[in-house]
This record gives sequence, C-alpha cells and structure tokens, in this order.
Amino acid sequence: MAEALNADSSVSGAHFDGGSQGENASYEGTLRLSILVLPGFSQLSLSSFVEPFHQANCSAGKRLFAWRVIGMSSPVVSSSGIAIAPDIDIKTYKDGGDDSPVVLIGGERIEEQRSPLISALLRMKNRRKLPIFALGTAAWLLADAGILHGAMRCTVHWSKLAAFAEKFPELVTEDCLFVQDGSVTTCAGEFAAFDLAAEMIHLTRGEDFARQICAQLSADRFRTGSHCQSVPIGLRATGAVEKLIRVIKLMEKHVEDPLPLKKIAQIVSLSRRQIERLFIKHMKTTPMNYYAQVRLKKARQLLETTDMSVIEVAVACGYVSSSHFSKAFKDHFRLLPSHTRPWTNAVLNCSNAA
Repeated sequence: MAEALNADSSVSGAHFDGGSQGENASYEGTLRLSILVLPGFSQLSLSSFVEPFHQANCSAGKRLFAWRVIGMSSPVVSSSGIAIAPDIDIKTYKDGGDDSPVVLIGGERIEEQRSPLISALLRMKNRRKLPIFALGTAAWLLADAGILHGAMRCTVHWSKLAAFAEKFPELVTEDCLFVQDGSVTTCAGEFAAFDLAAEMIHLTRGEDFARQICAQLSADRFRTGSHCQSVPIGLRATGAVEKLIRVIKLMEKHVEDPLPLKKIAQIVSLSRRQIERLFIKHMKTTPMNYYAQVRLKKARQLLETTDMSVIEVAVACGYVSSSHFSKAFKDHFRLLPSHTRPWTNAVLNCSNAA
C-alpha cells in the first residue's frame, strides 16, 4: 500500500477546483482521494474513512489529504436514509481523466449496482496502475469488472463473505479488516474504514502522527488489516488464547469440507481436551457445537443473499443430504431453509394475511 500511495502522481502538486475541500485551495504535497458513494452506501464507512484525514489536516495545520465525493446521481441516499450531494457526477469525473486514487463505498444490494460507467472508470484506473480502494461491499463490483481476478487476495463486509466466495471462487477471499493486492485494496468497511484510513496516515506521515490522530478521535489504537472481522466479541475483549482463534479460523475456512476435531488439534498443536476446555471457558459451548453454528450461519447467509438452491447450500456447508441439513437448520433457527429467503417470507406473510 505504501508503494502505491507514494508512487501515485496525485501526492504532489495536486489541485482540485471546488469540491469538498473548498475552492482554489493549494494542495502541494497533498494526497488526493476521489470517493465514489453508491446508492445505499454506508454512512458509517464514509465518516469513519474521512474523519481521520480531516483531523490529520487540522493537526498539521495544512492539507495533507483532500477528497471529493462522486455520485451516480444527486443526491445519493445512504442505507440510513441520509442523503448527500456529491461534488461531481461520475461521467464528468471519468471524462476528466483525473489521476487520483478512487475509493468506492458500497452498501446494500451491491449486486444491483453494476454499471458500465463504474466498470469503465475502474478499468481506466487499473490500466494506469492507480490505487483503487473498495470499502464495505464494493469489492463485489471490482470482481464483476475483472479488477479482482485470478488468485488475488481480497475481503468484503462479513455479511457478503459467504456469497462473495461462492460467486468468485477463484479469488482468495479473506476474513480480515483490509488487504492489499497490487494497486487494489479491499476493506470490510464500517469501523474497519477507520483502521484503513489510520494505516494510510501511518504509511504516508508516520506512525507517531497516526497514533496522535487516533488519540484525538478517542481511539486508543488502530488495528492492522490482518485482524479478523468474525472473531467473537468476547475473544476480542479478553484477548483470549491465540490458538483458540486459530481453531475458529480453521472451522470458518473448512465449512464445505468439515475437519474432525482430531485433525484440528493436530494442526494447532493442541490436544482435543485442551481445545474442549478453551471452548467451554471462552465460548460456553463444545467445539463441535460451535463448528455446527459456523456452518449453519454460513448457510443462512447464502440462503438470504444468493439464489443457490437448498441442496446447493447444504453441500456448500458440508452436509451430505438436504434432509439432514434441513433438520439441523430448523433445530437451530426454528425455521425451514426454504422459508428463509426474503421473497418466501413475503409470500408467507401475504398468505397469513389472507
């Protein structure tokens, strides 16, 4: 990431006409960012990403960072219903040949946000080897456009991890806060956007300055990109045993081909009894019960966010038969897999009303 940011021509001698940073401002030595907010974008991701840069400018007494907001239309409505007016529309921005890094901020229904204009803009940036950042669910559009391809490493918001991995199986989809592969950086969004911004400040202005900005924003630290999105809250808070987290990550990685506890124990160099004690102490359940929950939660996510059939979901989650899967799913969620999809619930509600 450091090489991509420091090599980019937008770091020095840059200038914006108007936009979010005011008119006719001097941007000597400034890192410029163009932020494309998509309909249904996460307001939290946008604020978490921008505020550290704003605070950095205030603390330094000069514009170290600058940004402007791009939109497909005006206004752009966020997932929380807050509307913002972009500084420039995407067509005008694309035709202007701007050489700044582009940041996409996704949100709800990202699969429906495909656009020839977005794809063309991303490919233009990629051809010129300019940094591309995708926050929240926006990695989906990068994969659709072929910017993410082959065995590139990437991440996406946890709500789309399962569906994304099934849709783009060739990609190395990681459960982490943010990850860079070449000139492309993908980020889980939400509060992870803050960590990404802090890391960018760290890389361009130094660690001490980045920590100062965190302190001013009431954050005691910023997390590295390799931190997991899905580590249970209790483990984050207690700083629990690293090997327990490794066990959980193994379970999440091997959902389609579940590992026996004996094999997991061998991989993490623990005995079965040690693993059982760790789970009882920290997770209040047995290892295999927790493993079953991991598989069923992924199944529900696939049912709610893809058009995969029930049997396809069952296989993707390591079940040998749809009947076994349906029983396990109903026992856990008190709901049949076939009644999980939004359109099914709508039909059932209409039937009940009639």
